[in-house]
Amino acid sequence: MKPVGVAIVGTGYWGPNLFRNFLGSENVDLRWVCDLVGDRARKVVGRYSTVRVTESIEDVLSDPGVEAVALATPAGTHGWLGMACLDAGKHLLVEKPLASSVTEGQKLVAAAADHGLVLMCDHTYCYTPAVRKLRELVASGMLGDIQYVDSVRINLGLVQPDIDVFWDLAPHDLSILDFVLGDTFSPRAVAAHGADPIGAGRSCVGYLTLPLPGNAIAHIHINWLSPTKTRTMIIGGSKRVVVWDDLNPSQRLSMYDRGVDLSGNLENGQREAAVKEQLMISYRVGEMIAPALRESEALQGVVAEFTGAIRNGSVPVTDGEAGLRVLRVLEGATASLDRAGALVPLDYR
Repeated sequence: MKPVGVAIVGTGYWGPNLFRNFLGSENVDLRWVCDLVGDRARKVVGRYSTVRVTESIEDVLSDPGVEAVALATPAGTHGWLGMACLDAGKHLLVEKPLASSVTEGQKLVAAAADHGLVLMCDHTYCYTPAVRKLRELVASGMLGDIQYVDSVRINLGLVQPDIDVFWDLAPHDLSILDFVLGDTFSPRAVAAHGADPIGAGRSCVGYLTLPLPGNAIAHIHINWLSPTKTRTMIIGGSKRVVVWDDLNPSQRLSMYDRGVDLSGNLENGQREAAVKEQLMISYRVGEMIAPALRESEALQGVVAEFTGAIRNGSVPVTDGEAGLRVLRVLEGATASLDRAGALVPLDYR
């Protein structure tokens, strides 16, 4: 297909990764890299590259050869910068979170629809082989009914100057759950507990609890202050349990045929009484399977999904609506923090 003319706006933490992957794609004509700090953009591009560098977003938006913009600026700028790109007729890829509020996100989604443009959120983990396999396992029914999810995302730093740990780290786990569980992930409420033990002025340690359909529950632990780095997720089903360890490249996924079974031959009242007396519980201990995965860089998948959606008219799996679903939970978490961890209903209107 004809290469898509792309500009990258923002070369801080994530911009260099976008630059490398867009530059390496045969489906992309990378035309501009924009940053308010011109020297920073120049260092990313390199001395001999033909990609142009600018400190002005107007240079990017006025170039008819730029069909799409990848936005990797702070979350607080996503609303007005993203709207400027869409109003200029540019397809838009936005680094997580989609915006700094649900209202801003809704405006971006509406503008993209009005202009007939692709709006995609860079939920990078959804394009890893491991997370795609998780989605496949859940959709196939191999895990059975989802009973619980435990997710841990902890490390030392970076303490962000403008957002708390929930808005910084939780979008990863929330986007993964949205992608993997599909309709099963439809939380109607969220409870959040946070702490600021270092006096940063915002939560540096946090816990999210999300009731799920069928008496299931999801729990997310996020932390900027841990001396060790952990990236794990456990999805427990009625048939099997799968463990994802993102920091173990030799065995990222492990699926266990182990769990707890209750007798299905009793009436509800009898079963409840039996369970209370611990008479009808049996423990299933079966084999462990480590699915084979082909390693590939997730951002290559992001670039392919974005350019493919532009050229083919398809809807990205992490489109603006997916970004909005994550934003609703984040806003609910903020409201819960303000109410001392109370369970806050989520509004999907």
